[in-house]
Amino acid sequence: MASARDPPVSKQQLKKYFDISHFDLNAILRGIQLTGVGAQRALQNPQLFTSEHYKQAAYAVAAGIAIRILIAIPTYGIRVLLWFLSAIFTLDHVTWDDKIVDGLVFIENHVLQVPIFLMTLMRYITPTLDDLFMDSLRWVDTTYVQKHKHDQDPTKLRAMYYPNLRQYPKRDGSTQTSSTAEALSKFLFRFARKGLISLAVFGASYLPRVGWLVLPAASFWTFNKAVGLGPASLIFGTGVLLPRRYIVIFLQSYFASRSLMRELLEPYFARVHFTKEEKKKWFRSREGLLFGFAIGIYALIRVPLLGVLFYGIAEASTAYLITKITDAPPPPAERREFAESQVEWRNKQKFLSLSLANMDKIHDKPPAYQEEDPFPRQ
Repeated sequence: MASARDPPVSKQQLKKYFDISHFDLNAILRGIQLTGVGAQRALQNPQLFTSEHYKQAAYAVAAGIAIRILIAIPTYGIRVLLWFLSAIFTLDHVTWDDKIVDGLVFIENHVLQVPIFLMTLMRYITPTLDDLFMDSLRWVDTTYVQKHKHDQDPTKLRAMYYPNLRQYPKRDGSTQTSSTAEALSKFLFRFARKGLISLAVFGASYLPRVGWLVLPAASFWTFNKAVGLGPASLIFGTGVLLPRRYIVIFLQSYFASRSLMRELLEPYFARVHFTKEEKKKWFRSREGLLFGFAIGIYALIRVPLLGVLFYGIAEASTAYLITKITDAPPPPAERREFAESQVEWRNKQKFLSLSLANMDKIHDKPPAYQEEDPFPRQ
């Protein structure tokens, strides 16, 4: 408890509490726009339609079907059990059986986000998504050069991303290790921890007397750190009035989109190695735009069956996103200094003020290096 001797809150502290500059509406809207632009650029890549990628697309659709079946198994198991019980007990005039099934479906899809988990798990099974990111990054460089090939002063063009980044040693972005087994175990641990926390909060919302405050309080705690005291207080007040179901969907969509964004950026962080604190600041500096981009992607991958296919397109469009919120990487020998320089998004205001048609102008600067063939393949 604050004592009478504690100094009053200064204007600077109040300004800090209500600061949403890193999560402003303009950045979120630009992130949503980049979802569409990035997907459009990715689909223009002819390499995306090679026989190999067609085969991977077929695998993705098959995986989508498999995911729906896996998710449906517990639900159908409960339905079969209830069917056997109906032979013994009369269930025609009760509703608790339908509530059990609906509750299980809701927990799978929204509380635990099982479809998102199964999609992101594919990254640790096959390197396809990493290859797709790098192929798409190469395509972004190619289209940039083609677009500016008639410029009078080509020395003012940006440097290329793909040639140097492909030379960076690749490690897991979270563990900084090249061990797939360790990366997978860390991923499973993160999902299990988040799942247990989500179940605990969801279960606590059913407690007598105080349960109705649990989800609004969780919303306040989450968004106070992300967007500041003012918006978090507004979300808390709204959450008190909304039904539990809608608060859960809202909260879990936010958490799922954040996790999704981190997974989509994994090919970049696997090569550009940040410390834990640097990575935290990197995300904080770009939080609003990344949230908007992730929300757009999240809406697409929730489409039944085709969600996994959209996930692949999302990985490809993330390559385009990287060229808008980071600088082109220098040679591998300078990668540590480069990581330190990328923590803060220095050209944020300039980028957010550009129109969609002029977004490439954000990198109008001399290239950092020159090669005879800027797009060599490995």
